[in-house]
Formats: sequence, structure tokens, C-alpha cells
Amino acid sequence: MTMPEKKKLKVAILWHMHQPFYLHPDTKKFMMPWVRLHGLKDYLDMPLLAEKYNIKATFNLVPSLLDQIEMYCLGYTDRHMDLSRIPSRDLNTAEKKEILQTFFSAQYPTMIEPYTRYKQLYRKKESCANDIDLAAEIFSTSEWRDLQVWSNLVWIDPSFRDEYRLNSLFRKGRDFTEEEKHRLLDLEIDLLKKIIPTYQRLFAEDKIDISFTPYYHPILPLLIDTDVAREAIAGIDLPEKRFSHPEDARWQIEKSCEKFYSLFGKNMAGMWPSEGSVSEGALKLINDAGIRWVATDEEILLQSKMQESSGKPSAFHAYEYIGALGTKIFFRDHGLSDRIGFIYAGWDAERAVSDFMHNLSLLRDRLKDNLDNCLIPIILDGENAWEYFPEDGNRFLSRFYEELATSEEFEVVSLTDAAETLLARSLKKLFAGSWINHNFRIWIGHSEDNMAWDMLSDARQALVDYQTRYPDADPEKMQKIWNQIYIAEGSDWCWWFGDEHIGTHNSDFDVLFRTHLSAVYKMLDMEIPSRLMQPIHGGKLESFVSLPESLITPKLDGLLTHYYEWSGAGSYDCLKAGGAMHRVDVYIKAIYFAFDHDSFYIRLDFDDDFDLVGLNNCRIVIDFKDIGLREILLEKVREKAGENMTFSYNRILEVKFDRKTLTGSGNGKIEFFVSLYSGNEMMEKWPFDKPIAVELPEKDKEIFWQV
Repeated sequence: MTMPEKKKLKVAILWHMHQPFYLHPDTKKFMMPWVRLHGLKDYLDMPLLAEKYNIKATFNLVPSLLDQIEMYCLGYTDRHMDLSRIPSRDLNTAEKKEILQTFFSAQYPTMIEPYTRYKQLYRKKESCANDIDLAAEIFSTSEWRDLQVWSNLVWIDPSFRDEYRLNSLFRKGRDFTEEEKHRLLDLEIDLLKKIIPTYQRLFAEDKIDISFTPYYHPILPLLIDTDVAREAIAGIDLPEKRFSHPEDARWQIEKSCEKFYSLFGKNMAGMWPSEGSVSEGALKLINDAGIRWVATDEEILLQSKMQESSGKPSAFHAYEYIGALGTKIFFRDHGLSDRIGFIYAGWDAERAVSDFMHNLSLLRDRLKDNLDNCLIPIILDGENAWEYFPEDGNRFLSRFYEELATSEEFEVVSLTDAAETLLARSLKKLFAGSWINHNFRIWIGHSEDNMAWDMLSDARQALVDYQTRYPDADPEKMQKIWNQIYIAEGSDWCWWFGDEHIGTHNSDFDVLFRTHLSAVYKMLDMEIPSRLMQPIHGGKLESFVSLPESLITPKLDGLLTHYYEWSGAGSYDCLKAGGAMHRVDVYIKAIYFAFDHDSFYIRLDFDDDFDLVGLNNCRIVIDFKDIGLREILLEKVREKAGENMTFSYNRILEVKFDRKTLTGSGNGKIEFFVSLYSGNEMMEKWPFDKPIAVELPEKDKEIFWQV
């Protein structure tokens, strides 16, 4: 007797590919290299890997990203590439300083440390970290050339190293020639030229699905009406000038549809709105454009159904908002999506995939009575997560795809296919928000964000007034000016304004935003407002880390004994760091570190809902750069001795080390990471890129630093 075929639960995977629009309107150069570098590392190998394992993933592409890839193919360059092209013997002092400041912009654990020469050059630069002039003098001509090569080489995806004979460069490692360097840089353009044709071929062969985002990645609900931000945060501060231009939102959607048709010869079926941002007004415009599905986060569904008394809604079904029938809405499972984006990077690939499939199976058991009409949407960034994984995530993705492709319980479908087959549940209301905390706080509400919106309003009004006065103005010229407005409407500028995100390029984004608005006035032969000459960003970058200010000797009892016990300690804010990555949950809220004349102390504060029962064999691992790992099994304990340490855990974890254990002399620099494990699985690691570093002064020296 033949067993009936097991019903499969549908799983949809959407990879979102996006970079800001980096082209400087005056120089016609890309101010930052990330389109090119991610093109080498992510945009080409990702669809090819899906093809290899017969996984019909959905790739969400931003039209302005594709524009930039096309520009590179036409000969446009960026500053990083220009500096890489210069013969190392001809570099001047200013160029050398710029190289030192920008050519190590890669994840240290996965993209610098594994490569001996790149790591040597990094450490040489770090040895003079406080004296850039000295650092620029101590590199040899050969070292400069090696740095030019390595800062490009590590960005090429590992899957291409055999095919394009790059392994010989990895084996050689150092003392590269100018010819080898230029051959590598030429290869980069050859790889970029393959990206768009690869998507076109795979889409035409129905091997992948493709969706787009509005053209310059704007937050559609805010373009329609900035007052919509009050739906999620009633008391939010808003710009002085209310921005309400649904016609601009419509342009961003329609131009995206036109770009899609020009590249793929079909009408666009689906859209991941920028940052998963939706509102009722935005969905109506998307529906007007004939788009058959959109996706956002499950928290939007929860907020949309909050007023109904029917219990927690299921995010595993398609929905339709009654004001935009014909456009299905899918809601990402942020738990599963975030496991890939934020947790699995530190895991063994086999174990990570096993964990993911186990969690999928649990969902299947829950949904077994309605498998035909259910879908698990896995939606996340398709480029930035992989640099935290070994080998750019290739081992994980290969096992992940292989497991899904051979599964008897699950089938991968595109969101377009799902929109065609799944019955939709009705939504009477669609809550206005994004995938990040179901609000728009990242892009509006901070004084810097609001200033940017007012500058945009002023520039747009200047253009409208000009066209009113000169209705016969050259249409082609006017369209070029409008493009500057549409670029400035992109979400990326306000992403970097305010205090939510910290980066080395905040000032570059500030300059670029104001340059686009200044271009509007210049092209209209109008005086540029003085406020566009002044930075929006406050200039002082807040850090996740603060350094110790005084000697302290806390009592090791696993409790905050009194308010001032850790006053003067240094700290690392895990909540803020996790918020910058938009991680939904963290276990460790903060790391404190301090010292007295004899000892070094670390304190960990945990989330209020932290539950040892839910974690198997929960361990804290402190990884010191010079002495290695120190492990602590978390259990309620007071004054327990470990390997060269003493610790207590109750409400908080307090750990004490002898200073001489850490540095030999008891003085000097120490660097460390803190990780939390459940069994053999790393649940989180802080910091996620570079270690916390602190200088232990000699006993007769006073602190310390100017804060």
C-alpha cells in the first residue's frame, strides 16, 4: 500500500539587496565603495547559489542600486577604487592617511584576522592608532600595495576564487605586483557586469523571483504625510513643516515599475516597501500600480488587529486590506528571520541549519490542520549579515538550501506564487509602521531628522515655485532637478541622522544629503541657503563604549549592592548596539568593566526576562585576546572560584581577575569579547566586530581619560 504523500508547508525566502545612492552630483564619483564591494561579495553569488540548489528565492532589488551597478559598468568609479589604482610608490601623504582610515573597513574576525598579511598590516596601523602621521610614514611601498590588494581581495566571494584563479593571490599573500593589483581591479568590473544579466536569466527561466522597492528607497508613508508617524508614537516631535506629497510617493512607485519592466520585460508583481514601511495610504498607491503583493513585519499585523478581540492573529497567512483589494500582504516571521541575521553567524553551519529546521518543524506541527493555506515568510537583508559568518555564509547557505531542497515537510515558493495561490484573510485596518519596532522613529522625530525634512521641504517648494513662475522651463532640465529631490527623499540619509546609528561615515552621508539639496538651488541659479552649508549631524558620535573614569573595588555578590558601587566603571551598551543592528531581543543588556590596583572586574546585566530554565547549560565565555577563553557556567552562586578568576551570579554576574593574570605585568592593554552560549550554541556575542579595549595604567599613574 502506497503511503499518501506528506503535505508540505510553504516557506518563502526574500533577500533584500540595498545600498544608498552614493553618486556625488558634482564630481560624478561614488563617495563610498559599498555598491561595488557588496556586488563582488553578495549580489552575484546569492542568486547563483539559489540556482545551484533549485531554491526559488525572491530577491528584492532597489532600482537605484541597479542604476549604480550599471554606472560602474559604464566606467564610473569610487574613491576607494581610485586610491587602489594609484601606484603605491606614487601615493602622497594625504592619500596614505586616507587609505589607513578607510582600507580596513571590513569585519575584523571574518575578513581581516583570517588573512596573515592583512592582519599584520592592520596591527601595524593600530600600533600607531593615535598618530596617523606616524602611521603614514612607517609603511613600505610594498606594504601599501599589499594593503591596496587585500582591501579589495577579501570582498570577492569565496565561491569565485577557483573560477577566477584568485587562490594564487591568497596563497601568495604579500609582495603583490602592480600588474596583479590592476588585474584584480579589472576583474571586479567584469564581475559587476555579470550581476544584472544573471538576475535577468534566472528570472526568465523562472528559477528565482524578483521584486523591487520604490525607486530611491523612500519611506512611503512619510512622503505621503509625515503626521502618520503619530499613529505609532503619539507624542513624537515632528518637523516644523508638514511634508505631505503623495504624488512623490506615486512617482517613486511608478518609476520602480518602469525600471522593472525595462530590465525584465514583465510587470512587477511584488514589492518590499523600503524598511517594510506601510500605511493605508501607501498600500492604496501600491495597489493603484497593479502590484499584487507586499511584505512587512509581523508586528504590523499585531498592531493592525490590536482593536479586535479575536486573539493574536496568525502571521502565517496572506492578508488583504479592505481599502486595497487585490494586493496581498505577507508578514515576515521576525523570530526565524532574525536567527539567520543575528544569531547563526557564530554557530557551526550544520548545527545552525538543524536548529532552523527544528524551529520550522515546530511551526509545521502548529499549522498542520491548514497547511494548504499557510506560508512562513523569511525576510531579511541579503548582504550585510554574511560578513559576520565564516566564508561569507557560504557553508551555512549551502546546507540551508540543501536541507530545504530535499525536505519532505517543506517547499520553498516565491512570494509571487504564494500570492496567486493562497486565500487572503481580511484586514479592516492597516497600522502605519516599519519592520523596526513598528514605527518610524529611525527617520523622523529626532531634531536632526526633523531638520533634514524641513530642508527637503524648502528645496522642494523652491522648485515648485520656480516652475510656477516659468511654466515653459526646459522639461529635461526640470526632470534632472526633480531627481535630486527624489534622491533626497531616500530613507538612508535620516538613517544616519539622530543618535540611533553610529558609523565612521555619518559625516559623508550628511554632506551627500545636503549636496543633493544644494544641487537643486544651483541648477535653478538660486542662492544656496546658508543652513545647507552647515552640518546637520551634531559631529560628536556617541559610542556604545565608555571607558573607566576612576579606580573602583566592587563587592562580588552578584547584586548591585548600592547605587555607587560601579560608579566610575567603563561600559558597553548591548541594548544600544543591538538596536543599531535592529536585533529584536538581547539577553545581555550591558557589560561593565573596571579595575583597582590589583584586580580587573567585569559585570554583566541581563534582560529582565532572562530565564536560565529556557537555556540549556547556559555559559558565559569571556575571550581575552592574550590569555584566551574563560568560561562561567551560569548558576546562582556566590564567590565561586574559576580558572584565574572569582565570580558571583545572582541578579547580575560579577567577575574578578588578577591584573597580572591578564597582562603579566599587570599593566597595559587588554581586549576582550563576551559571549553567551546555550549548550554549544552561541546565542549572542558582544561586541560583534572589534573587542572592548581598555588600558590598565601603572599603579603609580592616575587616571586617566578626558571624557
